[in-house]
Amino acid sequence: MMKIDIISAVPDLLFSPLNFSIVKRARESDLVQINIIDLRDYSLNRYGQIDDYQFGGGAGMVLMVEPLFNCISELKKSNQYNHLIYLTPDGEKFDQKHANCLSMSENLLLICGHYKGIDERIRDNFVTMELSIGDYVLSGGELAAAVLIDSIVRLIPGVLTDIESALTDSFQDNLLSPPVYSRPAEFNGWKVPEILLSGHEEKIREWRLEQSLKRTEQRRPDLLKDFDSL
Repeated sequence: MMKIDIISAVPDLLFSPLNFSIVKRARESDLVQINIIDLRDYSLNRYGQIDDYQFGGGAGMVLMVEPLFNCISELKKSNQYNHLIYLTPDGEKFDQKHANCLSMSENLLLICGHYKGIDERIRDNFVTMELSIGDYVLSGGELAAAVLIDSIVRLIPGVLTDIESALTDSFQDNLLSPPVYSRPAEFNGWKVPEILLSGHEEKIREWRLEQSLKRTEQRRPDLLKDFDSL
């Protein structure tokens, strides 16, 4: 069973994404254990303070070094983490390759940034991987953590009833997924491509690959460079 611990300054932000749909089923099936740790439990005073002004001046608060140090140190006493991941806009861009790799981990620790981020000394001395879900800024790393967890958990064997569903997702082979259709075969004069109704599996696979290549060339030509190198 995979275990994921999350350090958060605003743990309530994670409740909904982690308690519904696929992630919920994975937790109920004991395929993944997810623990949300409230950083305020490690505050240095009765007011629950975990942030302070940054040295050198400037707008915005910083998550303090001591609460994070105490929290991480306590967690590491009973856990050996494969990665300690900090969610931050200046991290490496998270993609499907990261998801595939991290899905094979046993223990992960995620730190959700907040305000202007975390004290750099935590990054220098604890963090082993820094990831960003895109070139934009969120109020905190909780939503980014939820995205990362969802993309990882669905790849754990047994989570999806049909593993082929995950293996044929966009980006798994550096291609976007082909068009998909369902019943009825004709609606409002719009018809499903005949090839999909033929029952000829090999020709259908060829058609889907052709459509994936076409769609990727039109919408994400940057991916084709990596596809050619496979």
